[in-house]
Amino acid sequence: MNAIEFHSLSKFYGKHRGIEGIDFSVSKGEVFGFIGPNGAGKSTAIRTLLGLLHPSSGSASILGHDVVKEGVQARLKVGYLPSEVDFYPEMTSRELLEYHAGLYGIEKGEKRIEELAQYFELALDRPIDDLSYGNKKKCAIIQAVLHEPEVLILDEPTGGLDPFMQNRFFELLESLNKKGVTVFFSSHILSEIQRMCDRAAVIREGKITAIEDISSLLSKQMKKVRLVLKKETKLSLPDGFQNHHSTGSKHNFDYVGPTEVLIRWLAEQDLVDVVLTEPDLESIFMNYYQR
Repeated sequence: MNAIEFHSLSKFYGKHRGIEGIDFSVSKGEVFGFIGPNGAGKSTAIRTLLGLLHPSSGSASILGHDVVKEGVQARLKVGYLPSEVDFYPEMTSRELLEYHAGLYGIEKGEKRIEELAQYFELALDRPIDDLSYGNKKKCAIIQAVLHEPEVLILDEPTGGLDPFMQNRFFELLESLNKKGVTVFFSSHILSEIQRMCDRAAVIREGKITAIEDISSLLSKQMKKVRLVLKKETKLSLPDGFQNHHSTGSKHNFDYVGPTEVLIRWLAEQDLVDVVLTEPDLESIFMNYYQR
């Protein structure tokens, strides 16, 4: 039995497509990435998977439970972190989390809340309405993991977190995954997917365009290269280099292929400086998946 299954799942808003024909599965204990540019359909797919939206056609299941016919059972062992968080403003974080612990019948919930609050440096006794967006996100993270779910579904989870807290969050996910927790990680940030995930599905305009191992995805990844040579030189560019522009001794181009090939080529050049950057995912999709 897989942790998550999509079977030709579609969701339309009238004539407007949200998602169409999504069909893949996530194994138990897997950290699975779900990537695509903003507006690609990631949140629609997740909300339909959770039963927050009713599918137009197809089906989905969590831990063997159909999300429509057995919605309560499907969600019982799921932790969900939405991209946008909105809580009762008059409650404190402590009151909200204790209420959540009570719903799930968690024993010694207060102790677990304190531990997680210390880990994320969250002040528990301030009204939620007074918290920054980053602190509201910390509260949502704690709520998602508090009841020790078997499946974590995360929708753009790092928004609002500073780099230090992002790293703590990733360390928490890694420790939970070692205990067998399945993680479904939706993001438009490629570096997060690279760090966390074993496989990833790529969604574009509501449809899955690829499902690949991260190692395979990395082998196709494009890098933007900017370099300065010691003198003006006409470069001989091997396969994988494209969109080359030069001004004097300065060169800009895109590279597609294994990183070690690029590094070996750079080592042969008479360099003053070189900068390698990742393009946004939209550029990657345009170069690989759309064609």
